[in-house]
Amino acid sequence: MILACQNISKAFGVDQILKDISFHIEDKEKIAIVGINGSGKTTLLKIIMGEETPDEGQIVIGKDTTIGYLSQHQDISFDNTVYAEMLATKKHIIDMEANIRQLELDMKSAKGEELEKILETYNRLSSTYDRENGYAYESEITGVLKGLGFDKSDYDRHINTLSGGQKMRIALGRLLLTRPDIIILDEPTNHLDMNSITWLEGFLSAYSGSVIIVSHDRYFIDKIATKVVEIDNTKGIVYHGNYTYYSKKRGEIRASQMKAYLNQQAEIKHQEAVITKLKQFNREKSIKRAESREKMLDKIEVLEKPTEVASEMRLSLTPSVESGNDVLTITDLSKSFGQNTLFSNLDLEVKRGEHVALIGGNGTGKTTILKIINRLVSKDLGTVSLGSRVKIGYYDQEHQVLSLHKTIFEEISDSYPDLNNTKIRNVLAAFLFTGEDVFKKIGDLSGGERGRVSLAKLMLSPANFLILDEPTNHLDIQSKEILEEAIRNYTGTVLFVSHDRYFINSVSTRIVELKDKKLYNFIGNYDYYESHKDNVYGVTDRNANPFTSVSGDSTMTDNSISTANDSAQASNSSTAGVTTSKEDYLKNKEEQARLRKKANELKKTEARIAEVEALIEKLNEEINDPANATNSFKLGELATKLEEYDTELMELYERFYELEG
Repeated sequence: MILACQNISKAFGVDQILKDISFHIEDKEKIAIVGINGSGKTTLLKIIMGEETPDEGQIVIGKDTTIGYLSQHQDISFDNTVYAEMLATKKHIIDMEANIRQLELDMKSAKGEELEKILETYNRLSSTYDRENGYAYESEITGVLKGLGFDKSDYDRHINTLSGGQKMRIALGRLLLTRPDIIILDEPTNHLDMNSITWLEGFLSAYSGSVIIVSHDRYFIDKIATKVVEIDNTKGIVYHGNYTYYSKKRGEIRASQMKAYLNQQAEIKHQEAVITKLKQFNREKSIKRAESREKMLDKIEVLEKPTEVASEMRLSLTPSVESGNDVLTITDLSKSFGQNTLFSNLDLEVKRGEHVALIGGNGTGKTTILKIINRLVSKDLGTVSLGSRVKIGYYDQEHQVLSLHKTIFEEISDSYPDLNNTKIRNVLAAFLFTGEDVFKKIGDLSGGERGRVSLAKLMLSPANFLILDEPTNHLDIQSKEILEEAIRNYTGTVLFVSHDRYFINSVSTRIVELKDKKLYNFIGNYDYYESHKDNVYGVTDRNANPFTSVSGDSTMTDNSISTANDSAQASNSSTAGVTTSKEDYLKNKEEQARLRKKANELKKTEARIAEVEALIEKLNEEINDPANATNSFKLGELATKLEEYDTELMELYERFYELEG
């Protein structure tokens, strides 16, 4: 144990933020602290760093343990160049190297006891120099700078000329190069692009020390964390696993807590009803019995209602009309702004039921493509056509159609007059508008809040083709999960742009990357893309116009999709595009149809598993019901049914794992 939080409590005025938070971190352990906005995560980090004082409890830090901390709002005023600032973190190495060189010179003239002392010091310093990576510190510096998105042309730039985001990356780089025993990072991915985030994941995962991170980036947490500490309703709960484990376990715990809470509330109401009835009899014995029950009720430790009730906030998206199979067809699409060519000759097809994530670096033109589809931006060349019965629902944070004079509640109820108040409130709660918040005027909301209102409206629309531009921005983890579940279960078609890799991984059935002004296609989720992208980029002719499609262990192409499985062909090709036969094209179509069929069967199997599990639970309740204890005939019937459902459930599980694999 190198650090422990012991019963940490903190309040600001009457607002209790943290209550009896306890956890510890071992050497080389990676911990993520999660919780909704305002739950006290940053406050806890400040208490660990001594910037805030706890009302109760203490922080215990191991002897000689060094800690490096990067806050969200770092005071950055480095009067230095980029490279010189990084080099300053290795001053002790540079000084050590100078001492070693001096000792080498001193050896030449030293003799006897003096020489022995010099050799002893030399050997000690050399061992320390080697242990602290002294022979490769310059490579370490350039590796960190490259990983954080700086190239050699930035090395001599003065830090004061950099943007706020770049300065934060410099602060992060300095911290990583100091290599403390514990690295503490508060939202480190806020100012990083996908490539830099991926690099940071690798760096922290392999880091020889311990790491504590606060982040809303669930994919980032999933890759790094070996333990998750959730702050919920002022309390701390420790989960021994990554984010995926935490998310699953938390759902189980929440369900158990909600069941216990509802059972207790039902029992309390029952006892209160009995007490009322006993008092109404107005007899001495009945009044005494009522008083006895009241004393019993007073002794009950009332359970707190869990903060998250997913069943109340579950969004169900159902298109009013099913579209044709061909939803979107883009051919030879080109767009430039002045001398800046974003892309040219792009081809893309989207079929009914697909959930397609459009990814790529900042400024590559992803949002422009969405706007061209929605006719908000004109194309230079090419065609964009929608299939039959396609009805678009478009979410763009910059293009929100909201009535500024209306309240949030009125905006939803006026748009969907058939919805009752409860449904409207539940949808708004899913997007963080609760209580009196629903009566705020649209005109008084921040940009992020207006975005959430627009997203809530879209989720209720009858559209069968959702086009979403960064839909998870301004949402906390809970709201993201609610949105993910809604889109996963959505039977319509989705095309979306997002930097949220966990969201992409959770809802996408296909990844389309806009890179080097071309499109690359991966039939799978983000994990699949990550594991296959290097194979595609390694063999594809970058001067061609590829729409490279990767599915399973094969690559499939047509006149808009180039092959990526033959590096010799790619390197020897003298043509601008790569085409293959109609047979390969048909194979691609068949493979996509097979994957859609498999996904539908998996969904139906999962639904039937839930049904059978519910039936088994009901049968068990009936078997255990005291009223049936002496009815051997009924118990026999129930046992027979239970055996049938158990057999079906085992078969369903086998089929589910077969399909999932």
